[in-house]
Amino acid sequence: MAAKRFWFQDASLTARVLSEGGPQIVGCGVPPFYYRRRSWKPQILAETMETVVCRVDGMTDTWLHPQIAGLLTEEYVRRWIPRRDTVQALIGQLVGQYAGSIIRQYGEVVVLLGKPADTDWQMEMTRELLLPYLPRINRLLIFYEEVAETDIWMELGNHLDEYYYEYGLVPQLEPYTETFRCGKAKCGGMILDYCEQFRYPKIIPESIAVYIDTVSAGEKEELLKRKTPQIPYISPLKYLDTMVKNSYDKKM
Repeated sequence: MAAKRFWFQDASLTARVLSEGGPQIVGCGVPPFYYRRRSWKPQILAETMETVVCRVDGMTDTWLHPQIAGLLTEEYVRRWIPRRDTVQALIGQLVGQYAGSIIRQYGEVVVLLGKPADTDWQMEMTRELLLPYLPRINRLLIFYEEVAETDIWMELGNHLDEYYYEYGLVPQLEPYTETFRCGKAKCGGMILDYCEQFRYPKIIPESIAVYIDTVSAGEKEELLKRKTPQIPYISPLKYLDTMVKNSYDKKM
């Protein structure tokens, strides 16, 4: 009875360094149940995780796994939303690690823009991510969601001008279809996705490509495998989750 009564109050989590060199990435596995399949209480879990964060020197931001978010209330989940610059830094690392050589070799990038309200920061982030590769890019295809009475060329004018005047690159703009899919335009190289839902890009079967999902929507991986099984799916969440699991497997 004592264990059942006090187990959660005495629970502690362990943080482990997952990265070597560069920004330090620390992983913290959270068992979903502790006593006879009894769930964590949201407040106790949040407080326990915050204790772990306070023990890590230089911790600047956090990334919460959706399964752990499911154990918390919305109030506590909001405390763990990563900043946009953190998201961009991690995606930049993934682009360099998984897509950099593909971009340099094939010179193709496809961007799937998400919510129109976020277009500006998505375009700014895309340019920052592509800066190391722009001299080698010869095709930049951008899909966007049409908004009534909005001229996309005017809307994106400042962003597009930078590509043209500095690199002689004229991006190709394609609206999503009425069903919010990518239509018939062929995609290859790096596919950078900002959408909440899978947009079914038409990936050339024989092409070398990599799909990077910036929002880490788990169902996209399964849909991509069904549609184009040879194309690797990369996301910040999958990357961090794999690092945590590998770290714990090595400790076993």
